[in-house]
Amino acid sequence: RDPDALTICVAAPAYVTADGSPDALAHARDQCRWFGGMVGNHVADLVAKYGEHSGMVPEELTAYIKDRQGYDYGHHGRAGNPDTAFVPDEIIDRFCLIGPAEAHIEKLRHLRDLGVDQFAVYNMHDHREGTIDAYGSTVIPALC
Repeated sequence: RDPDALTICVAAPAYVTADGSPDALAHARDQCRWFGGMVGNHVADLVAKYGEHSGMVPEELTAYIKDRQGYDYGHHGRAGNPDTAFVPDEIIDRFCLIGPAEAHIEKLRHLRDLGVDQFAVYNMHDHREGTIDAYGSTVIPALC
C-alpha cells in the first residue's frame, strides 16, 4: 500500500477557554483528564504486550501510567472520572486541545504540518456549546 495514499485522523478532546489564565487552564484540564485515563488503558495494554523497556512504547508514555491503580469502565469517557488522578497535566497538554481559540489553531496547524489530514473533536465536558461556537466562529475559519 502506498503510504502517501493514507489519510491520518487524530481525535482528542477540545476545550476552548476564554483566556489562558492558570485557573481557566486548570479547569479545562480537569474536564479533559478522562482522556488521559482512557489513553492510559491503551498504554497499559501495550506495555503488557511489549514490556516496559522494549523500546516499542515511548518512555514518556510508560512513565505516566506507573501510578495507575486500575480503571472502572463505568466512568469511561466522562469528565470527572475518579480513576484518572494518575494523569499529569503534561499528558493532558500533550494529547488534548485546551486553552483559548488561538492555542487550538496553533496546535492544529502543527498537526497539519506533521501530516494529519483530519481532526475529530471529543466534546465531552461542561463547555460543549462554547467550544462548538468557538470552533465555528474562530478555529475552523482560521484553518480554511
